[in-house]
Amino acid sequence: MIKMNVGIIGGSDGLGKTLVYYFRDEFEVYITGRDHKKGRSVANELNVNYIESNAGLANISDILVISVPIQHTSNVIREVAPFMKSGSLMVDVTSVKEEPSKTMEECLPESVEYIPTHPVFGPRTTDLTNQVIVLTAEKKGKWYPKVYDYLAGKNMRIIETSAEKHDFMMSIVQVLTHFSFISTASAIEKLKVDLSETEDYESPIYNLMIDMIARIVSQNPYLTYNIQSRNSNGPKIRNTFAEAVLELRDAINNKDDEKFMEIALQATKHMGDITNALGRSDKAIRALSYEYNYLNDSIGQEVGLKHIYSGKIHVGILEEIDGKTAILRDGNKTKKLRIANIRILLPNELYQWKLDNTPKKTGYISCVFPKNVHVETIENTVMKLDNIIDIKLTDAYTGPQIDEKFISLTFEVTAMSKEDIARVKELFTGFGGVIR
Repeated sequence: MIKMNVGIIGGSDGLGKTLVYYFRDEFEVYITGRDHKKGRSVANELNVNYIESNAGLANISDILVISVPIQHTSNVIREVAPFMKSGSLMVDVTSVKEEPSKTMEECLPESVEYIPTHPVFGPRTTDLTNQVIVLTAEKKGKWYPKVYDYLAGKNMRIIETSAEKHDFMMSIVQVLTHFSFISTASAIEKLKVDLSETEDYESPIYNLMIDMIARIVSQNPYLTYNIQSRNSNGPKIRNTFAEAVLELRDAINNKDDEKFMEIALQATKHMGDITNALGRSDKAIRALSYEYNYLNDSIGQEVGLKHIYSGKIHVGILEEIDGKTAILRDGNKTKKLRIANIRILLPNELYQWKLDNTPKKTGYISCVFPKNVHVETIENTVMKLDNIIDIKLTDAYTGPQIDEKFISLTFEVTAMSKEDIARVKELFTGFGGVIR
């Protein structure tokens, strides 16, 4: 599949733009967008090609990806279908599958294969490993095994199903959860609750729940609306949710504790493996606590913090934790980083970053040792010190200035700083040596 043309209609925004990052190193990537000025800018930024015409893109693409808003997907398929190359492949990435699947079946010529897909992740995803992608191809032609193997090679979780089954499952995974989360956020707004005031009272579970709700409501409302309105299972799902809310409300308002317990127990039993759910949520809670505690214990020390979206690494002395912000001092500069948006570098990652990005210091140390000193032991011990990059013997001297029972050894030491080289001198004296 290397060196093929991959076209992405809608490649200047959202998931389409994210896909460019994954494809550009392996394929010749072309994109289109509604705003040509923005599209050309994105193409230049990502070092890919820009074409103004969707039809023109279809005509040159071996694989054409339709990544436009759900409500426009079928129209775009109809627009470009007559221009697809014989033997090429069309893929769409919308979260509703029945409608685009039907449109591709109706509009595409027999010589063009199509695979309706749903990458079940958002534009903020930075790694495909273990991400879910659903394939709903009714016919599996020559392209299908190639696409499947490509996705498997990215360590993705591949689900093969029908468009109808997909849309029903998404009515639970997306329609129900989005509807309930937005309803909760709307209720908080109607109650005029200041969420910042609840932080003093929040439990880890409440914190996670609010974060998940905020993640959903912050998505493009047009996308969320179309996920709701274009899934044929939506009305039944929303009506059932509304009935469940009213039933629970009435049980409490009527002080019917038996009814409440019946509803709660039935719901709990239907949730399946509660132990597994508790385990996953406990992991999330521990991860949040560990990160904060690690940072708190690292105040006054050097740390490396990587921004999880931009990928930029900040290294410096951690001065303090101010609420949800880490304050880092790098020389004379102070940086404030939101803890939620950073990952703490492991010690080996920080060391490697410093190795790759900071100027090295080289010093020569001459030291007198007893003649029976073991040079390899000295070098191995020095290399165990923090921030030492290399050490090698450059000279061994015995002369009139040196007692016959001793030898003068000169080492070239490469380290991160002059202070690190000074620590090597201290180590030498600890070995019984005398610095010359």
